[in-house]
Amino acid sequence: MIITLKKNAPQEEVDHLYDEFEAKGLQVNIIQGERFNVFGLVGDTSTLSDRDILANEWVENVQRVSAPYKLANRMFHPEDTIVDVGGIKVGGKEKIVIIGGPCSVENREQICRIGKEVKECGADMIRGGAYKPRTSPYAFQGLGYQGLLDMVEARSETGLPIVSEVMSADKIDEFVENVDLVQIGARNMQNFDLLKAVGHINKPVLLKRGMSATIEDWIMSAEYIMAAGNPNVIFCERGIRTFEKYTRNTMDLAVIPILKEKTHLPVIIDPSHATGDWKLIEPMSLAAIAAGADGLIIEVHDQPERAWSDGAQSLKPEKFAELIKKARVVAKAVGRDV
Repeated sequence: MIITLKKNAPQEEVDHLYDEFEAKGLQVNIIQGERFNVFGLVGDTSTLSDRDILANEWVENVQRVSAPYKLANRMFHPEDTIVDVGGIKVGGKEKIVIIGGPCSVENREQICRIGKEVKECGADMIRGGAYKPRTSPYAFQGLGYQGLLDMVEARSETGLPIVSEVMSADKIDEFVENVDLVQIGARNMQNFDLLKAVGHINKPVLLKRGMSATIEDWIMSAEYIMAAGNPNVIFCERGIRTFEKYTRNTMDLAVIPILKEKTHLPVIIDPSHATGDWKLIEPMSLAAIAAGADGLIIEVHDQPERAWSDGAQSLKPEKFAELIKKARVVAKAVGRDV
């Protein structure tokens, strides 16, 4: 970390800052310039707050040389992390994982039927919402615990691991007992109590990007989970909020190579929520694979016009099967498999 002090900073203030940083176990190097004095801090500066340092009237600027995240940082973990989800490997050079299923679990028959359909298409996991965060309080909120039990039945009938979203820490025991991949949704990406809570469990976590989150915000949320003891985090890009209205959100494909460079964690893409339009899912999925994504999570419904939520962004099983066939071609071109 580099801290620039104003040239006219009183010596007692310079000494005070020096002692304060040294007391934190940091090596402090002072460079005296013609217009500014500079502190160079060497050591673990992750506990220092840039804003708190800038609150000092004699500090001109604060610049970090290394990222504030340590556990997720590729610099300290050069090998790709491979996350095991019920026997399915995600990340590294493993096959690209395809997750399919409805936005909401509507009943046991529906999730079991669609689960079998996505398996026949070539999917590796089943997704489904039991607890649903909805913009409107009057919209369908999910079946709750019964929805999780219905997904467990779908897993029993298909053999595929299941993915579902936890919305509050008091429900975590239900997910630990029943779910293979615990999802943190976009609205909860910075729910730090929930992040710390899933950091204490032994299940892998799918961390979706918040609607207005920067990449560093997102990585720091992963750091919360990892710092609490759970290293098995998978990033999921689902689009960010911009001024554009032709799509539900704006899909940020650039995050894939950026996250691959900055971190060692797997990255999957959710083109359903990113676009909000079933017609856009296939091209965005293929582009994501070409960009280096480790997987896709796609909403699939055999009667999207009757879906209880998000039918407009759901593929029918036959379209899902076509997408997987094309995905295999693109994956082969980048040295992967589907």
